[in-house]
Amino acid sequence: MGSAAVKKQSQRIRLGMVGGGSDAFIGGVHRIAARMDDRFELVAGALSSTPERSRKSGEELGLSRIYDDYTKMAQREVRRKDGIEAVSIVTPNHVHYLAAREFLKRGIHVICDKPLTSTLADAKKLVKATETGEALFILTHNYTAYPMVRQAREMISSGDIGSVRVVQVEYPQDWLSIEQDFKQANWRTDPERSGAGGCTGDIGTHAYNLACFVSGLTVNSLAADIQAFVPGRQVDDNAHVMLRFNGGARGMLWSSQVAVGNENALRIRVYGDKGGLEWAQEDPNYLWFTPFGEPKRLITRNGAGAGNAAARLSRVPPGHPEGYLEGFANIYTEAAEAIIAARTGTAVSSEVMYPTVHDGLKGVEFVAACVKSSARDAAWVKLEL
Repeated sequence: MGSAAVKKQSQRIRLGMVGGGSDAFIGGVHRIAARMDDRFELVAGALSSTPERSRKSGEELGLSRIYDDYTKMAQREVRRKDGIEAVSIVTPNHVHYLAAREFLKRGIHVICDKPLTSTLADAKKLVKATETGEALFILTHNYTAYPMVRQAREMISSGDIGSVRVVQVEYPQDWLSIEQDFKQANWRTDPERSGAGGCTGDIGTHAYNLACFVSGLTVNSLAADIQAFVPGRQVDDNAHVMLRFNGGARGMLWSSQVAVGNENALRIRVYGDKGGLEWAQEDPNYLWFTPFGEPKRLITRNGAGAGNAAARLSRVPPGHPEGYLEGFANIYTEAAEAIIAARTGTAVSSEVMYPTVHDGLKGVEFVAACVKSSARDAAWVKLEL
């Protein structure tokens, strides 16, 4: 974010972390994101379900307050004058609800990795938990905080492509094309830890959230054909999903972790009656805009044609790349704005936006609906939330 947006409050937010030990990729990502704009300071952690690993990871990070489990951490931190104000939960999916509940009921703000929970029942309970207190809940759908994603959303909202007709979104990877035996693959392919959706929950929820966020539309029903191509795999590794949006627009979502040759090829295309927009995560600083009957136009991050929605999330001049880590950092900095507003009893800027527990609930409902639809031979299933 620009420096003016970053330095409104000099006191850093005291942050704890659940999960994300030294052997966890996503933990490092969250720590970098939290510190990029100097709004948070990591002061405590329960960094592994194994106490020895938690202590080792905490020592490597220079933490003085290292806990064996998240319950002890929540109980003790809330009693300290210098206790944590917020906690990052970066565990496998099945831990999200139980961990978040412990902190929410003590008034500690929660920043949680997606998907919200591993089951729809837990997701609904977590929504209720946020409604009984004043603690904020932020879900890290980081792709919604890329500058050019915000640019696309702003243009669609302003009517630049007219009435939305078609939304095409895909997120293919290839890293689970064969059976893998290491930590990150093991829990993602275990329904007890990942939930009923494998690829659908892991990256399909990102694609679904992005489609709704950029278009500004809500899905009312879907028809899904999900598969587990790798022999013996208990959760899906590929999904084709047809979407019907309120207002009449139609969409197609493809998520796959067996698409050989793809790394993190998240891509969205939105077409209206006056034009179209295209954005790709692997080339994130550019947005293609095509008015009907005219040549394609390239809009660059912080360049000519980019609006305030993109500019306020950019840190460097156009031509210098920003991407994955900066997108994560933007979520954390937007969260910091909201947390500081809650701390000081002031109103948060209308420009601040971040995925909430309700966005997370919709994502878990999406996964459950895909599983249900596919079990019924891709029958249409209504979404209620």
